[in-house]
Amino acid sequence: MAKVLKTAAATGLALCVATQSMAQCSRDAMLVFDGSASMAELGFGASGPSRIEEARTAVAEVMPQVAPVRRIGLLTYGPGAADSCRGIQVKFTPRADADRAVIAEVKALRPAGLTPLTDAVREAAEVLDYRTTPGIIVLVTDGSETCSGAPCRLGQQLASTGRDLTVHIIGFRLVFDPFSWNSIEAFQAAAAEVQCLADQTGGSYVTTETVDELVDALRRTLGCAVVGELDRWLFGKEVEPRFHLLPPS
Repeated sequence: MAKVLKTAAATGLALCVATQSMAQCSRDAMLVFDGSASMAELGFGASGPSRIEEARTAVAEVMPQVAPVRRIGLLTYGPGAADSCRGIQVKFTPRADADRAVIAEVKALRPAGLTPLTDAVREAAEVLDYRTTPGIIVLVTDGSETCSGAPCRLGQQLASTGRDLTVHIIGFRLVFDPFSWNSIEAFQAAAAEVQCLADQTGGSYVTTETVDELVDALRRTLGCAVVGELDRWLFGKEVEPRFHLLPPS
C-alpha cells in the first residue's frame, strides 16, 4: 500500500511539474542579441575566433533544440545606424520554428556601434506586449550599457507595469576594457546594474566564457525544462539530472 501511495504521489508531482513547465513554454520569447563592435574582437590569443563567431556557433547548435518548443523573435543592436546608440532592429516578432531565421540573421550580423541594451530590452518588451501578455526576454551581451541607459530602473518599470515578463541576461566573455571604462570599479558597477535588470524581473543572470557554456545558458533560458530529478521519486535512486524538451503547448 505504501508503495502504491508513493508511486501516486510521484506521478502527481511529475504531472504538476510538467504542467508548470508547459505553462512556461506557452510564453513567447524575444532573443536580444548583441551586435556591438566589441563582438568582433578576437578570443584568447591572436588566432582565436571572435566573440561573434563563437556566438554564431552556439546559436546554430541550440536553436534547433529550442525553436520547436517555443515561439521566438529576434532583436539585435549595434550596427545599422549612423548614431552608434541607435542601431536597434527588430528582425522579426515571435514565430514558430524560428531556428533557421535566427541562425541566418545572426550569421549575417556585422558587429558595429555601442551597447544600448536598456533601450533594446525595452523595445523587445513592447514587441511582446508585456503589459498584457506574459513573455520572456533573453539578452546575450558581451558588455554593459554604454548608451546612458538605466538597466536597473527599467527592470523596476517592467516588473511594476508588466503582466508576467521575465528578463534573463547572459554575459558572454565579459572583459574589462580600459578604453571604455575609467576604472575596474566603474565596470563592475555597470555590470551590477545589468544584473539588477534580471533580478527585478525574476530572471537569471549568468556569465559564460565558452561556446558550450553559452549553449547551455541559451538552452536553459529559451527551452522548456523538466528536471530528471523526478526519477528519484519514481525509482528511489539518485540519477544524473536531465534536460527534457517538451512538445509545444
